[in-house]
Amino acid sequence: MNTDPDFLWNALTRRDSSFDGKFFFGVVTTGVYCKPSCTCRQPLRKNVRFFLNTAAAEQAGLRPCKRCRPNETSSGQAIEKVADFIRAHSGDPLPLAELASRAHLSPFHFQRSFKAALGVTPRQFVESCRVETLKGQLRADSSVTDAIYDAGFGSSSRVYEKVDTHLGMTPAQYRAGGKQITISHASVDSALGRLMIGATDRGICFIQFAESDQELLDLLAAEYPAAALQPMPKESRPQFHAWMTALHQYLAGESRNLNLPLHLRATAFQMKVWRYLQSIPYGTVQSYKEVAAALGRPKGARAVARACATNRVAILIPCHRVIRGTGDLAGYKWGLDRKRALLDQERSHRSAKGADTRGTKKPLLEV
Repeated sequence: MNTDPDFLWNALTRRDSSFDGKFFFGVVTTGVYCKPSCTCRQPLRKNVRFFLNTAAAEQAGLRPCKRCRPNETSSGQAIEKVADFIRAHSGDPLPLAELASRAHLSPFHFQRSFKAALGVTPRQFVESCRVETLKGQLRADSSVTDAIYDAGFGSSSRVYEKVDTHLGMTPAQYRAGGKQITISHASVDSALGRLMIGATDRGICFIQFAESDQELLDLLAAEYPAAALQPMPKESRPQFHAWMTALHQYLAGESRNLNLPLHLRATAFQMKVWRYLQSIPYGTVQSYKEVAAALGRPKGARAVARACATNRVAILIPCHRVIRGTGDLAGYKWGLDRKRALLDQERSHRSAKGADTRGTKKPLLEV
């Protein structure tokens, strides 16, 4: 692009939007920088300075214009380009400084902007892309060792420490279709009907309601078709009993916080939604649109609804606290009667003396 100041000045005076993102102009008398198409009052030529990116403008001590928001448009486009670069080069070393440089941002600003745009840190996104590559390699019957290194992981120990939180199992188990995973289960009566908990040795992966134990077992088998399912073993009964007690106390209104370990497989966006749902205060509701806006995707209400529908652990991920903007309860995979009962129970106890109305935080495994 032509960087001659006179050429850039002419584009500015025309408010030419085709140059948005290609350069920015700053006004030294106001301390603000803008896009070429900004509708602000045209400054004097002698007070204008030109910059090829927002980082250079901010390094010069200028702040983004509140009218044209040059940093948001530029950063958003830059983040998308960096995300595409990561997808294409996830097997290579990708230090934060290099990624930030590609976005023309400082490492701090880049990391903050990246998480705001995509819901995960750059490091988490890189690992997520590497995991997808690893999955593809394993499905193609590559050896586990070759798949690990081809995906960009520097050592097998790192994969076994971190990657099983993405796969829900170790790489070898994933390649075997989950046949080496054992899920223990137990069912009890609850205030909302028959309830089953399913768990691996790392945490709860399944909480559902149904009319019978067989229906619950069928649901568990459908969610994890390749896993080995077994009734709760004797040695695990104390742990299951503690979990069941916590759920009973919650459903009876005797407890407002559930801090139980979870072991879940999810996409980055699903995990982002589920984490947010856990922060919605006890006894309150938000609309799908409000949740989407809070996650930085104001047009993503349907995507939020889909993430709620894929929730495998009732109550611990409180998707019952999300309703339509009209006030209607909308859907709930365990039935609207249960959703209404949960909300009524929470509201009735929310105003009780000493009630903790903050959102609960459960230890979700990282994506």
